Amino acid sequence: MAKDAVGYALTALNKMASSDLLDRLGLRKLAERMAYTLTRTGFQVITTSARTFKSAGTPKRPERLNTPGHTTDLFDLNITDEQQMIRDSVKAFADDVLRPRAEAADAASCTSDETVAAALELGLNFFAVPESFGGAASERSPVTTMLVAEDLAWGDMGQAIAILAPMGVANALTQWGSADQQARYLPAFASENPPKATLAVAEPRPLFDPLQLQTTARRDGDHYVLNGTKSLVPLAAEAELFLIAAQTDDGPAVFIVEGGTDGLRAGDDPSMGIRASGQRPLLLDNVRVSAAQKLGDDDFDYRAFVDLGTLAWCALAIGTSQAVLDYVIPYCNERKAFGEPISQRQAVAFLIANMAIELDAMRMLTWRAVCRAEQGKSFRREAHLARTLCKEKAMQIGTDGVQLLGGHGFTKEYPVERWYRDLRAIGVAFGGLHL
Repeated sequence: MAKDAVGYALTALNKMASSDLLDRLGLRKLAERMAYTLTRTGFQVITTSARTFKSAGTPKRPERLNTPGHTTDLFDLNITDEQQMIRDSVKAFADDVLRPRAEAADAASCTSDETVAAALELGLNFFAVPESFGGAASERSPVTTMLVAEDLAWGDMGQAIAILAPMGVANALTQWGSADQQARYLPAFASENPPKATLAVAEPRPLFDPLQLQTTARRDGDHYVLNGTKSLVPLAAEAELFLIAAQTDDGPAVFIVEGGTDGLRAGDDPSMGIRASGQRPLLLDNVRVSAAQKLGDDDFDYRAFVDLGTLAWCALAIGTSQAVLDYVIPYCNERKAFGEPISQRQAVAFLIANMAIELDAMRMLTWRAVCRAEQGKSFRREAHLARTLCKEKAMQIGTDGVQLLGGHGFTKEYPVERWYRDLRAIGVAFGGLHL
């Protein structure tokens, strides 16, 4: 209702703005201030609550997916025929849908409903939900999710995040949710109209450490009371379901919070990049949730939860960096200066070669970490190495891409400037995604 009221008020103000009456009465500046206030503060009180989540039963134990049967103890870079078919479909979608709509989505700071609907036709949400809850997942495969993230980001990182965030919530619920939590929420993700959902981990402070949270969760009888501020939360104003990391007396934990809960508000702080993901701050003011909404049982591993999200961001960095490389190579081969292609200049050729080398290193480290996660092995060290390399080299690849285009790289006529802005997020982003 709050959103409708704001919309009606803005519509009325827009109609008034086209009238000369405001100028005759000297009220135009007042109307402009009212419109600005409604636009900025009105949306700060909105989080969407579009459905009632109903339990699909009372299962005795949670559903857990097994490791894929083809997985071995070796680090194998080969992918299955099924994974290759998924990649082909996702890459075609990224090329045909995400690329052409990327600039408009970036300008609008959101991913259109048409794009989300087209993404749903790929059926990716079904691969995050076990068969017992109406999905198609019989095995747990972070590698497959990583490949999907990489290919979607090749099309556009911002839109990729908006598409992948709900999958991340479903993945986390499948891997760690209690029996009751799974029965209540997972069937919705396998429906024709899955909920928009997201993870909120990052906080607006320098040198943020996801293991030392300032968002607090205080126990109050059979409930927890959450207070704090989250930043860079994809779909913050649209999501119907949130997984929010907060500090309890027993350490960091994650809570399932439904959109529209009292005290839960989406702020307004436009970002430099990944604008199409609809990211905003998330403000928690005495948000009260049942203790049963604390994610998982005794098997929940918060560090693995964070590391899997980190690897998802690494996959996005790889896909976007690949897009930069694929763009600058033909550009430098076709762009001529002093009578020859600039790619024949040694400095240019070496710069492109270094981009390719660093990109392969990013991919190998990330694939290695995700492979170990899929095998059920410890992957903390590998995830840290992948993030350390990706956050440095991805930003460098974005910078080099702009440099290779010269003045063109500084204009919106070419997509490299948007990729540069998106890649800057890798160094600061946590949460939103989960493999």
